[in-house]
Amino acid sequence: MPLLYTIGKLTVAPTLRVAFRPTVEGLEHVPETGGAIFAGNHLSVADELFLGTVVPRHLAFWAKSEYFKGTGVKGAISKFVLTGLGAIPVERAGGRAALSAFDAAIPALKGGDLVVVYPEGTRSPDGKLYRGRTGAARLAISAGVPIIPVGMIGTDKAQPIGARVPRPGTAKITVRFGKPLDFTGRPDDRTSLRQMTDELMSEIQKLTGQEYVPRYAPPRAHPDPTREA
Repeated sequence: MPLLYTIGKLTVAPTLRVAFRPTVEGLEHVPETGGAIFAGNHLSVADELFLGTVVPRHLAFWAKSEYFKGTGVKGAISKFVLTGLGAIPVERAGGRAALSAFDAAIPALKGGDLVVVYPEGTRSPDGKLYRGRTGAARLAISAGVPIIPVGMIGTDKAQPIGARVPRPGTAKITVRFGKPLDFTGRPDDRTSLRQMTDELMSEIQKLTGQEYVPRYAPPRAHPDPTREA
């Protein structure tokens, strides 16, 4: 586990547990060893904080590459923090550059790490669950690891879009883990990837109870740093 991530587990995580007392369900589905992908709904920046708080192992989050390339003091701090947390840079330009996140995630997964992706591609603008993109399924097949569905509830109330930090006393936080989905041996053609992704989103919807919208979430004016490549 990266040093900075360890420091966060010893400081930020206990603070969030005391301040919010999150409810955790299905923690038995989180593997003690071996690689896996966590794929969940995305309501708030706080999703990453609470997921990292309740999962005892290191989680490698995807973050947009711009945060690794900033200039000045702010840029240096951003790069230091994300690198220290073991984040994986995602190129947003598309094409070959966008696949660099896969190139980094696959060896991490095969090496036994846990990688977090958000199939919706961005935070939900209205609390609904939107159609998933196929990257999580493609990554699972390429790395030969299971996908663990994750349902976050209440994070959008604790830290709404625009809020700088989570606010205690504003919402009950619940984190639910579903049974791992094993897509080993499934074909990776476009139709199969779409079917697997729809299966994944159905499992996430069962965990959250959100209304499902069968179309992609509308892009935000300011790109989300955890949007899936």
